[in-house]
Amino acid sequence: MILTVTLNAALDLTYTVPALVPQTSHRVEDTCERPGGKGLNVARVLTALGHDTVVTGFAGGATGAVLRGLLGTLPHGPAGARLTDALVPVAGNTRRTLAVVDRSTGDTTQLNEPGPHIDAGEWAAFLGRYAELLTGAHAVALCGSLPPGIHVGAYAELVRLARSAGTPVLLDTSGEPLRRGIAARPDLVKPNADELAQLTGAREPLRATRDARRRGAHSVVASLGAEGLLAVTADGVWRAAPPSAVRGNPTGAGDSAVAGLLSALAEGLDWPDRLARAVALSTATVLAPAAGEFDRGAYEQLLPRVTVAAHAPAA
Repeated sequence: MILTVTLNAALDLTYTVPALVPQTSHRVEDTCERPGGKGLNVARVLTALGHDTVVTGFAGGATGAVLRGLLGTLPHGPAGARLTDALVPVAGNTRRTLAVVDRSTGDTTQLNEPGPHIDAGEWAAFLGRYAELLTGAHAVALCGSLPPGIHVGAYAELVRLARSAGTPVLLDTSGEPLRRGIAARPDLVKPNADELAQLTGAREPLRATRDARRRGAHSVVASLGAEGLLAVTADGVWRAAPPSAVRGNPTGAGDSAVAGLLSALAEGLDWPDRLARAVALSTATVLAPAAGEFDRGAYEQLLPRVTVAAHAPAA
């Protein structure tokens, strides 16, 4: 079982319009709603890849009830792989996110609510659930923003608990939660270029990624957008890139990359194969019509065409 943690889960809404024009009214052509937040996106992809997955974090209010209802309707993955809901109930209302897709350009505008306030009792209840779930997990992903009320060192605390349980832990967040979390020595962090620059002050990808690893992470895999991924690990340095740039909705592409890395880790694949899977899944997500899904046909075609090039050993 793979565990994903989404402290700031969301109900994701996607609207598609012919063209997004500021200060005008729009006729929505297509709508879609699904459980969201980075860790839930990761879990859906993991399940579709055939891995039993458990999601935890928080859900509350009317929006949380809709989100949990949608989780219960998700199809099983290959070989009966299941996604299990272990979200902790809270008094506040789960947030919503709105993605507006401009069909004329393929661009997406994202609007994200802040999330419910989490009190001390709700956090304590979550910590108890998390500790229980770690005992049966092959790996854990800590994903996304922190809702109001959660202390900024929360991910560092969760990384330390996972390490104490002997469970490999991946951290995917930003800002001060990333800075503190990386110091707790997670097995892997997956920032994008902007998050790397904010963390390290460096814009050159290889320099920034190496700097991030020196701050505590065992391995760092940086998302470089259309250019793919850069990995700095104890075993070496690799760049992985899709065969060509694609246009579409990038929402959830980074989460699919996380799912690719985690699933490949659980299957014992080496770094080049992990990175190839992550890039193929990320690109196939950009090509999918709805946020947070991946196009399986595109993924299967892309996987053997991803290029993974080795660099000098990590410093």
